Amino acid sequence: MEWNFKTAEELATALRAGDVTSAELTDEAIARIERDDRAINAICVPDFDRARAAARDADRARARGEDRPLLGIPVTVKESYDIAGLPTSWGMPQHRDHRPAEDAVQVSRLRAAGAVVLGKTNVPLGLQDIQTFNEIHGTTNNPWDHGRTSGGSSGGSAAALASGFGALSIGSDLAGSLRTPAHFCGIYAHKPTLGLAATRGMAPPATPALPADHDLAVVGPMARSARDLTLLLDVMAGPDPLTHGVAYDLTLPPARHERLCDFRVLVLDEHPFIPTGAAVRAGVNRVADALADGGARVERHSPLLPDPAEAAMLYRQFLFSGSAARFPVEEHEQLRARAAGLSADDRSLEASLLRGMVLSHRDWIEANGRRELHRQGWRRLFAEFDAVVCPITPTPAFPHDHNPDPLGRRIDIDGVEYPYFDQLVWAGVATMPGLPATAVPAGRSPEGLPVGVQLIGPMFEDRTPLRLAELLEQRIGGFRAPE
Repeated sequence: MEWNFKTAEELATALRAGDVTSAELTDEAIARIERDDRAINAICVPDFDRARAAARDADRARARGEDRPLLGIPVTVKESYDIAGLPTSWGMPQHRDHRPAEDAVQVSRLRAAGAVVLGKTNVPLGLQDIQTFNEIHGTTNNPWDHGRTSGGSSGGSAAALASGFGALSIGSDLAGSLRTPAHFCGIYAHKPTLGLAATRGMAPPATPALPADHDLAVVGPMARSARDLTLLLDVMAGPDPLTHGVAYDLTLPPARHERLCDFRVLVLDEHPFIPTGAAVRAGVNRVADALADGGARVERHSPLLPDPAEAAMLYRQFLFSGSAARFPVEEHEQLRARAAGLSADDRSLEASLLRGMVLSHRDWIEANGRRELHRQGWRRLFAEFDAVVCPITPTPAFPHDHNPDPLGRRIDIDGVEYPYFDQLVWAGVATMPGLPATAVPAGRSPEGLPVGVQLIGPMFEDRTPLRLAELLEQRIGGFRAPE
């Protein structure tokens, strides 16, 4: 039997029944990687010898009667996570030989759950791109069209899953880095509520692996089915044992509803700053129709929605202030001078990017106060709705663009070019207020490329969009292997 495209849930059932061993699954996964990854380039740091040893250990544990959530299931890990003894470079050449001594907390949780780690997946330089390429490991191609990107920054993980290289993967998300690769590669991903899953050991190689609380960034699961997302999130979720975990236990509330007909959903397909391409709009409408056909209450407008224009501006301020925080002093002063020259009434996305790069702590406090008002607005909205459906980016996967000046790149939306980073506004809808968002497949473009949408839920009610994702998978289908 071909096991490589089975879900983790299916593999767990087969392992418990004795229909297959972890050693067999691992050997089959490694054989597929060795055969097919030359064209995809998803697995940048293989760890096959240790994977085979872990698989044998898993089989022995099962023979002793043990049964853990991921026991014996082959998985991959984004390169940016520390794995003891393996390089963690974040694609930065100066750190190509950095080898941490300890596993990231999420890698430790994978191992404790019994997972077999096949290796690490490729990332863009410093995790700061919507594509996946770097000088050390090269370019990861989209399994559906090798001339297009797999997305970023968890593009290697998404491409690996779409190619049958392991049943699960773990990634991270600051600017759609879980959701965009899922959308581009036709798989599932979940951006958890901010702070839900510990991030220690997912830090740049030049910095110590400390249990820091991040402003926007999260870590989360990637899979080929919605139910697998929940399985992996249950392994990942919970506070860091060095900080909040000393006093807090995690208890996520159940999904608000079990039946599709009980859900109340707000559907969005327009943003004030960027148009939605026809292929993505069709995907949103496909999901909206499936919801309505299943009896859900579907609305297209609500006065309760926090102002999306202000939300996008706030998001870009937070996002780019973080990305520019470690710029050299001289470069920072040049940016400050450019920002000072902006007109006070310039409310463009480009102006928000520049202002964000030189944001002072005083300005950050003011912006954070506005963010709290948005969070309150979302709480009011989620008293009337259970989820929001919207795009992840305006287009399906775009052709590779390695222009060394990212600000000079453009994104083509139905024949019209827009600034490259403007496509991040949809990712920011959930990221800025820290809401959970589940990326789900929503069909194909006319060119045959995957199209996904995101299901945004209430803060710390991650099981609600995850359950809605399961119900949609039953109605419109889910992952399909590349043709």
